[in-house]
Amino acid sequence: MSTSNTPPDPLHDGGEEINIDDLSNIDDKAPLWIYVNKIEKMVGGGSWRFECKFCNTKYSGSYCRVTTHLLKDGAKGIKECLKVTSQQRANMRKLVDECKKRIQRAAPKTVPLPSSTRNASHSSLDYDMSYSVPIANELDPKRRKTMDSPLAKAFKNEEREQCDGEVARMYYTGGLSFNLARNPHYQNSYKRASNIPGYVPPGYEALRAGLLQKEKKNLELHLQPLKNSWKQKGVSICSDGWSDPQRRPIFNLLAANESGPMMLRAINTHGETKTGEMIAELIIDCIKEVGHESVVQVVTDNAANCVKAGSLISAKYPTIFWTPCVVHTLNLALKNICSPLLNTRTDEGVYDSCSWIKSLSEDVNWIKNFIMNHGMRLVMFTEHCDLKLLTIASTRFASTVVMFKRFKKIKTGLQQMVISTKWDDYKEDNVTKAYAVKQKILDEMFWDELEYALSFTLPIYSVIRAADTDKPSLHLVYEWWDNMIQNVKKAIFRKERKKLDEESVFWNAVNSVLISRWNKSNTPLHCMAHSLNPKYYSSEWLGEETNRKSPHQDLEVTRERKNCIMRYFTDPDERREVNVEYSNFSLCLEDFGTVDAMHDRFILEPLKWWAVHGALAPKLQALAFKLLGQPSSSSCCERNWSTYKFIHSATRNKLAPQRAEDLVFVHTNLRLLSRKSSAYKNGPNQMWDLGGDQFDSLDESNLGRLESEDLSLDEPDLEAVLFGETNENENGDDGQKN
Repeated sequence: MSTSNTPPDPLHDGGEEINIDDLSNIDDKAPLWIYVNKIEKMVGGGSWRFECKFCNTKYSGSYCRVTTHLLKDGAKGIKECLKVTSQQRANMRKLVDECKKRIQRAAPKTVPLPSSTRNASHSSLDYDMSYSVPIANELDPKRRKTMDSPLAKAFKNEEREQCDGEVARMYYTGGLSFNLARNPHYQNSYKRASNIPGYVPPGYEALRAGLLQKEKKNLELHLQPLKNSWKQKGVSICSDGWSDPQRRPIFNLLAANESGPMMLRAINTHGETKTGEMIAELIIDCIKEVGHESVVQVVTDNAANCVKAGSLISAKYPTIFWTPCVVHTLNLALKNICSPLLNTRTDEGVYDSCSWIKSLSEDVNWIKNFIMNHGMRLVMFTEHCDLKLLTIASTRFASTVVMFKRFKKIKTGLQQMVISTKWDDYKEDNVTKAYAVKQKILDEMFWDELEYALSFTLPIYSVIRAADTDKPSLHLVYEWWDNMIQNVKKAIFRKERKKLDEESVFWNAVNSVLISRWNKSNTPLHCMAHSLNPKYYSSEWLGEETNRKSPHQDLEVTRERKNCIMRYFTDPDERREVNVEYSNFSLCLEDFGTVDAMHDRFILEPLKWWAVHGALAPKLQALAFKLLGQPSSSSCCERNWSTYKFIHSATRNKLAPQRAEDLVFVHTNLRLLSRKSSAYKNGPNQMWDLGGDQFDSLDESNLGRLESEDLSLDEPDLEAVLFGETNENENGDDGQKN
């Protein structure tokens, strides 16, 4: 038998054609490599030194040269293989085509966008993402005429539908809040892009680096007018600490006054001990940046290291006062009353008198946990109660009072639940404990104690709510405390059926806690701001209560005011001049005694009154402009931590501290500037930056749902919308931070 010199065709074996799908050893991207022998890899690129299996000629080059040599395709000047027959070349082309199809079949398939013109019978596996107009036979006959109409073509209905689908898909796949659709920057970006043909949005690196730094510098420029006003209006430095998702300690610094809170920086203090000296150093650096002449006070919590930092700052800058956060102070007072600890002998009276509140709180949490931890009991609860049970961190403000308020609201539902047949018939969980829960819920003594606890803690809670905002309130703190203590006393004596001048052991215990906290938090600045409020000298305000005194007649206020003036005005002659101005103001002398000046004291806001009538006392007027626009709490820092947690979340825990700080800086200060526009307060984008996924809109149904269900509202503006006109004692919300 004669033998042929023609080399074997890799596509055939013994004259039988090999199935292309079985060629698993072939590289689909370069299948013709099987017709050559690779000898040596060339330096750089994808070139090889190879030998053709047909003509045994050696070449150097890439896969393109192999293709040209075997198929006579591609660049000119490359010698073709003369040993390849036409049949072999046809088989090679077939192999190349099959490999291309294999690549196409293996490519990931994209899901088509929804289309009102897509035929319902069209295969859902045809994942064609083309934006070209579908061919006629693929369209729904009823829709084809509509799409081909001149009106549809003019408005590009199909293109609009596809674009809407892409935007919606971005939301769904990115887990974006629907509230983002109300963001004016989101809307403006598409309007601008529509006017730029071929516009491509910025990519990953541009957004996280270049554009972020550009926006930060732009914001610093636009914030400068607000900073320039600090010299006249004054500013408070508020600080607080937090830990990011990687447990790195972050120290937050904000500047706040009547214009709103402005974020200055968030400092990563990882590896440093948070001593009073360290905290003072960080705040002093911030004071130098702002200008110590503009800083009125430093507001922190009551921790020992913050107290020490405050004393160090006041020693360095005598005109800057350290002020403890009123909200934190009152929260500690509530904690001392509702969860007393027996640590020292001085606590014995408080513990003996208030331990019943602690027991009541434990009973409430016991009932709540039993229902929440048993699925069927929770189902029964939802059948009888429209409101939800709350889970509150014990460290949050007024947590006990918030839980008591919620139980009061759901009292009827709880009682209906435990007297229903389902409660007794269900035997799958702890029946003995279920019976004990039933007995406690039906116990009227339990509810009487809860009502009593609420009656004297709600005045404290109301002050916490009032102080937990960004509005100026430094000049209101003294009155708040005074009225709060009186209202607590009235509630206790009303329950005990005693006159206010009689003795009460329980009141003495509660009063000792409140007075102790007041003495630790009261500063000369509170009394000075109180003394500069024109309202407290008006006959209308003095006539509301029989025992009220004007600030200049109150001994405690007078002493603290003098101490404050002493620190502000060290020169005796200048101080005497200020005291003369204050005497004219307080006694309604000279221009302060005009009809309008006296009448407006009770009507106008304090700052506006001083702007209109204070020119006669220029030094006192300048001091009033600074003090009457300051906050009384560091709640803006708490809200900024909510922003930080929103941005540096568990799913973005790889963010470097500096980039996270830049993102929070941009987010917070953009909101500060945006909220000054009229469009923010009215129109379709009203309060666009509030709420997120807690609700989808500010319509009536969502307002009612939030009023009844939501515990955590970190936004005072939103609270004003939801609860601004409700009676605190009747329809008050549970807008407490959790």
